[in-house]
Amino acid sequence: MTVARTLPIDSRLDDVRQALREHARVLLVAEPGAGKTTRVPLALLDEPWCKKGKLLLLEPRRVAARLASRYMAEQLGESVGESVGYRVRGDSRVGSSTRLEVVTQGVLTRMLQDDPMLEGVAGIVFDEFHERSLEADLGLALALDVQAGLREDLRLVVMSATLDVGALRPALGETAPLIECPGRVFPVETRYRPLHSRGDSADQQAAVVREALTNGEGDLLVFLPGVAEIRRLARALTGLPATVVIHELHGRMTLDAQQRALCPDPDGHRRIVLATAIAESSVTVDGVRIVIDAGFERVPVFQPRTGMTRLATQRLNRASADQRRGRAGRQAPGHCYRLWAEEQPLPAHGEPEIVQADLSGLAFELARWGIKTPEELPWVTPPPSAALAAGRDLLKRLGILDAALSLTALGRACSRWPTHPRLAVMLERSEEWKATPLACWLTALLEGRDGSDERDLAVRLARRPDARARGAEGQWYRDARRLAQIAGCKLDIESLAPLGELLALAYPERVARQIEPGRFKLAGGGQAVLDAKLALAHVEALVAVDLDGQAREARIFRAAEVALPRIDTLFPETRHWQSRLEWSESEGRLQGEEVRALGELVLERRPLARLPEDAVRHALIQALRKRGRLPLDDDAEQLRGRVTLLRRELGDAWPDWSTQALLDSLETWLAPHLIGITRLDAVERLPMARLLLDTLEWSQRQALEELAPSHLQVPSGSRIRLDYRDEEPVLAVKLQELFGLRETPRLIGGRLSVVLHLLSPARRPLQVTRDLASFWANGYSQVRKDMRGRYPKHPWPEDPWNAPATSRTKHTRS
Repeated sequence: MTVARTLPIDSRLDDVRQALREHARVLLVAEPGAGKTTRVPLALLDEPWCKKGKLLLLEPRRVAARLASRYMAEQLGESVGESVGYRVRGDSRVGSSTRLEVVTQGVLTRMLQDDPMLEGVAGIVFDEFHERSLEADLGLALALDVQAGLREDLRLVVMSATLDVGALRPALGETAPLIECPGRVFPVETRYRPLHSRGDSADQQAAVVREALTNGEGDLLVFLPGVAEIRRLARALTGLPATVVIHELHGRMTLDAQQRALCPDPDGHRRIVLATAIAESSVTVDGVRIVIDAGFERVPVFQPRTGMTRLATQRLNRASADQRRGRAGRQAPGHCYRLWAEEQPLPAHGEPEIVQADLSGLAFELARWGIKTPEELPWVTPPPSAALAAGRDLLKRLGILDAALSLTALGRACSRWPTHPRLAVMLERSEEWKATPLACWLTALLEGRDGSDERDLAVRLARRPDARARGAEGQWYRDARRLAQIAGCKLDIESLAPLGELLALAYPERVARQIEPGRFKLAGGGQAVLDAKLALAHVEALVAVDLDGQAREARIFRAAEVALPRIDTLFPETRHWQSRLEWSESEGRLQGEEVRALGELVLERRPLARLPEDAVRHALIQALRKRGRLPLDDDAEQLRGRVTLLRRELGDAWPDWSTQALLDSLETWLAPHLIGITRLDAVERLPMARLLLDTLEWSQRQALEELAPSHLQVPSGSRIRLDYRDEEPVLAVKLQELFGLRETPRLIGGRLSVVLHLLSPARRPLQVTRDLASFWANGYSQVRKDMRGRYPKHPWPEDPWNAPATSRTKHTRS
């Protein structure tokens, strides 16, 4: 065994071992540089509970899994695949003697789905859990479910440098031990170099890189949000010494290229590694003594409304910033340059991927697990209902789920494919077109790290590699071959003709028809654009596989032509005519037609002979919702304010009449009154106050008048209307009409005072008060002094407590 230098985590290993002897779940917070990734798993292998099976170490990225397994194998004096091995998508090195497997998150999910008992597995270590990837959250939820119901002996360790312990406690339990360990051995000096908004960011970043090269030793690791920023900075770094080499490090690169960027230069040159967040955590990057952090990250954000994911650039969180800083002090004292102001606030933790990702894959895994309501699993962060519903809707459209959220026969068959559900459907149904080899090539291309700028997938597939290819092309070939082995076919493609049909099966909502050259209408709604200079921009229809996620006018990055006549074959529902009504804002009326359509994409249309009443009501309701406001007159607004006040003060016994709630329930309270109405201006003339009042039970209507009356009688005898449009009810009344009233009127059985707007005889505001008694005692005398000369015909008695209230002048005789 190789003798390694002492690391901070070594002092806590006995604590970890003891905790796992007594508990099945343990939390480990070890700061960057502590050595947790490679020390903790090896320290557990000789524990009695671990000798009953192998240990799994979960890593967020394939390159980290490979490097960690290689490093640990070297510590044991072995080769990878003996005691320590790894298993990642498309590649594994394990043997019969392997006791520690380093796996990526997708591999763990498949292991759990294939064998919920996890036979032969003694424990799972979740590393770098602070990244909160969707698959890590799912893997932990499934592992906790297995532990609670099937495997009480299964040990679970959740560890990272910056865990959100408060978020983990509800899922892991309050009794799970928390072990903390200090991190970096060497100090890291932090320097702030905020960029100027007016200057070129790449040039300013390059200046900081040159400063760091001059003033520090060791290799440089520069964190940037994306590939475009990496390449801009690389272009800006001109004129560097010949002894300095630049490497890129990002997810589009092959694993071999990533590993070369992470290892010291074989010729001893000084390295500048321009990296995305892929280099943020896990094993040490040898030789790095300087970190430059741009302070931003790019994350995919799913939009349930459009069904598309867009990449958003956002400010880095503090936990990730600390992880990046720690890279500089792993092996020696280092420096960290932060390209933002020291006073710049950072959020404590990043958003878990589960709250902003496409959840169709998660919905598929839940269905495979037999889960219909996510509450059945112990989540650290539950999946958002809107995104989960959107994911399930997609699975239904693809034919994977039925209406009861159970897997269909197609869904069960798709379980064999280690891909996104869209592509699994394409692979499973490809035999219908005798195109399974083409589907394998296509899936490998779409899920791989293709660096080509080719927009037309047919052109790209025509240039597919062979077994001799290296780099990204070689990886594409190997991934396609792996899928072909699952399918039991060869990789020979007879024709690219079915390409559009295969993609339409996977992306039905992205089938698009040309409006004009370069502009297409999408079946899922909205439009997509392509450079009109491209041949693909002039086809009648295409499938837009890769879009930038803009809701109205998305840019198309990759697509393939599809023949419109084949749509009827692919989607039988398009053969049927359906009535469609839409509100025309320009003409102020409903317009109707019959269409054959795929979603929003109309294939054929004809005039509608008559407007069906149900369709008219639905169209009117949708038009109101699109406007986002209700046609409520003042009476209706006042009524809504009274009920809203009672709900706020007395609770859910009173209905929710917020704008959104009323818009959501239009079918219940408004639709029955839309018979014979075809225009929105006619809807606006309906007696909305009466319609809303009719939805209340008789007892509520009586209580409404008692607790929050529409009018109050004041001492003068006048009935004054209350104004309920604001948060607090307002009674605007002439001051003279309140003489003799000692206390402010109260509502809801005395719980709430009204706000009095005391008015002059000319109905101009004199005073606003919630405490009438205090006003009479302290404020009235000044008002009397100011007003008696201005309004001499009106009474201004010295004693308002006992003066008769009146709405008239003092000279008026009855």
